[in-house]
Amino acid sequence: MTKKQTNFFWASYADLMTSLFFIMLVLFVLVIAMMKRQQAATELQLKRIKEIQSAVRELPPAYFAYDSVYKRFSLKQNIEFVINKDELKNTNDKTYLLKVGRAIKGLTDVLKKKYSGQDIRYVILIEGMSSADNYKNNYLLSYARAWAVKKLWDKNDIVLDPSVCEIQISGSGTGGVGRLEYDISNQRILIQVIPKIGTLE
Repeated sequence: MTKKQTNFFWASYADLMTSLFFIMLVLFVLVIAMMKRQQAATELQLKRIKEIQSAVRELPPAYFAYDSVYKRFSLKQNIEFVINKDELKNTNDKTYLLKVGRAIKGLTDVLKKKYSGQDIRYVILIEGMSSADNYKNNYLLSYARAWAVKKLWDKNDIVLDPSVCEIQISGSGTGGVGRLEYDISNQRILIQVIPKIGTLE
């Protein structure tokens, strides 16, 4: 290889390396910019999720209390049923449940307006329970108790907007978490409001 050819080779090699360096530099800057943009979007979404979750804390304190052990809002008043039946034990519980239903409806209606256009729904979980006795249909009974609450609301025109609320009726029988120590007091229901967050814009 002549001296002229060698000089040409090194000049071309230097140009190639310089070009590659600038390409890598541009790519690096683009990646950093995209990562910062993605981080900002993620932080905004996280902020919105926390805001939506905390909105559930607006449940009326007259009816709901936050259970820090099980991380849920539950009824303050223990709703009791007749042993081995899905009938409420006293009239005061019926009146209380109607107030609870109207309070949940009021809150979800407000949240629907507040987060209009967002893919956000709420699950209203009505969970029936029963005490650990020798009754053979405790699981069916616990479901029937939860369903009794839904029927009570329907009968009194407490209808939650299906576009924002999904009511789930369940029975945990003699299982489930958060059971009371005095077992006969587990002839009851729990009502929880859980946000379901889809796509945030």
